[in-house]
Amino acid sequence: MTFERMVEIWASGGTMMVPLFALAVLLYTQAFHLVMRVRRVSLPARTEMHWWDWVRAPERAEGSVGEIVRYTQEGVRTSQEVRDRFEEIHLALVALIERRTRFVATLVSSAPLLGLLGTVIGMLRTFLGIAESAGEETAGVIAGGISEALVTTQTGLAIALPGLFIVLLIQRQRHALEAQLARLESLTLSQLRFE
Repeated sequence: MTFERMVEIWASGGTMMVPLFALAVLLYTQAFHLVMRVRRVSLPARTEMHWWDWVRAPERAEGSVGEIVRYTQEGVRTSQEVRDRFEEIHLALVALIERRTRFVATLVSSAPLLGLLGTVIGMLRTFLGIAESAGEETAGVIAGGISEALVTTQTGLAIALPGLFIVLLIQRQRHALEAQLARLESLTLSQLRFE
């Protein structure tokens, strides 16, 4: 497909292609930033076998897991303090990801709706064109309106489907991070002895 043909198809979508393009840019920049954030805060799974040793000897702990282990054990006197510190970590790491995931999911769900709005506008133009035209012009008006309607619908779906898979991937990684934090909290609470 040539560039000129792509521009021609784009132009046949009408005015709704501009908001669809803006939505796609916003959606995928937000999704990219969110994916990078999730990767940055995820705990390395390959070191989980070391977690037990690190909980017992926090000074030997490494990386982000080591920072969490040291923070949750430093100066705590009760198991509730440990739970509170893990809750702080959960809020710092997971809650932001969850809020931004909801925002990206909202953008994903609005793409087909914008495509549907373009479909309605295209069909209205078709019916108005039929009412105003006569003879051979009618076929061109109908074809143009239907083309606009279908292109916007297709574009909305094409924007939303990959975005949906990205949101599902982010949610899966968020759940894995929550499970890792819960596991680390459990190890910490079982290792420490409180009065």
